Amino acid sequence: MTYFNNAIQTKRELQTTLIKLLKEDRLIEKIDRIPLEMRPKSKTPIRCCVHKDRAVIKYKSMAIMGFCTEDEEDELTPLSEYAQKALDRTGIPEEHLTVIDEACSSCVQVNYTVSNLCQGCAGRACQVNCPKDAIRVVNGKAMIDNQKCVNCGLCQKACPFHAIAYLPVPCEEACPVKAIKKNEEGIEVIDMDKCIYCGKCMTACPFGAVMEKSQIIQLAKVLKSHEEAVAMVAPAILGQFKASPEQIMGALKAIGFTHVMEVAEGADITAKNETEEWIETVQKKDPFLTSSCCPAHTLLSQKHLKELQPYVSHTKSPMLYAAELAEKKFPKAKRVFIGPCLAKRHEASQSGQIDFVLTFEELNSFFTAYEIDFATAENVALMSSISAEARGFAISGGVAEAIKHSIPNGYAFQEFLVDGLNQKNIKLLSAFSKKAPDYNFIEVMGCEGGCINGPGSITAYKTGTALLKKAIKAQEGATKA
Repeated sequence: MTYFNNAIQTKRELQTTLIKLLKEDRLIEKIDRIPLEMRPKSKTPIRCCVHKDRAVIKYKSMAIMGFCTEDEEDELTPLSEYAQKALDRTGIPEEHLTVIDEACSSCVQVNYTVSNLCQGCAGRACQVNCPKDAIRVVNGKAMIDNQKCVNCGLCQKACPFHAIAYLPVPCEEACPVKAIKKNEEGIEVIDMDKCIYCGKCMTACPFGAVMEKSQIIQLAKVLKSHEEAVAMVAPAILGQFKASPEQIMGALKAIGFTHVMEVAEGADITAKNETEEWIETVQKKDPFLTSSCCPAHTLLSQKHLKELQPYVSHTKSPMLYAAELAEKKFPKAKRVFIGPCLAKRHEASQSGQIDFVLTFEELNSFFTAYEIDFATAENVALMSSISAEARGFAISGGVAEAIKHSIPNGYAFQEFLVDGLNQKNIKLLSAFSKKAPDYNFIEVMGCEGGCINGPGSITAYKTGTALLKKAIKAQEGATKA
């Protein structure tokens, strides 16, 4: 997860503003003025001019309402028209990421540049070792011809003064499957046939140009109308807010949810079923089984590592089991998954069991817009029957620990943790599919550290992990008491 920055602050401010306007029945009336109010002429522009800043705010507002820049047919179409379309829309969009072209500042095309540390040495190792003759020396300083450079990096390795710097394109560098690259205009484009919705490009972009297509407008409309809705909260929520679990659950009811349930209830079912599947796998003498909770991992196997698919568990994720429970308990309620994961949007739309997906970042905007005070929120108790291991699914190693805890004596359980989907770990998974590892269960988490560090989180990883572990320990103590 990236450090907090102004681009993230702008996104959250927009989310909160739109929710607040809808709550006050002023969305259609006021939305067209948001770009002007957030970027007035009196304020120093962030980009070249105030008009560019306002265009960025407009297109980011569209993304928050569930649109992408490609949906724009006429630049003069006001935000109020998109707001009305968002309110009238039903269902979850097919694609869940978009690039705001006005915000994408066309990061350097060439990744290597000569800094002022260049000494113009007689050896000129950079020039001699360049295979494309892309380096020339002007006035005693090396220069790279961007038209010839192929980003091989040999010049950087050869320079004895370390004067050549590597400048990555943040989103491209972060993507583990190379699903994002520039088009002819220098704007980043996401190849959805490759994308696994891990969200790494989104958190890496320092301009906030990569955004998820949100569903907060439709959800805010449901909550405001007092329509029956159940909040299905992922275990990682216990590490997001400085409040007790009971206060967090109560705050969800305060913004309009009629029911609240923990997805950890589904995690207990996942652990049970995956344990049975693992035992069956071991009995068949199959080399190993991988977890299937992370939708980024399952998409990776479907799109990029098809040789790994036979070893991916067929057990459903906690979200889907929780959705089945919610449908039985609250048959008339809209089912809303709330978690830190972008890939859950894709899993939800494919399953047909979830009506809306909300990130913790978006949930926090609801709390802010509704002026929720955790200290005065109603206390809603957690389910005492849910195991500590189920709530621990949110932390790397949690899934393996839950299965290990469920396995009967007599089975040699040997786990391996793939902590985050990066290029190195993807190569490792590919190798496992070709040559059986010395492990029989592979837990795969798309995010380093687990779901607690997902792209939709609002709390720093270490803080969130500590809060979650504290909440789990407290719940264990309450259950024993």
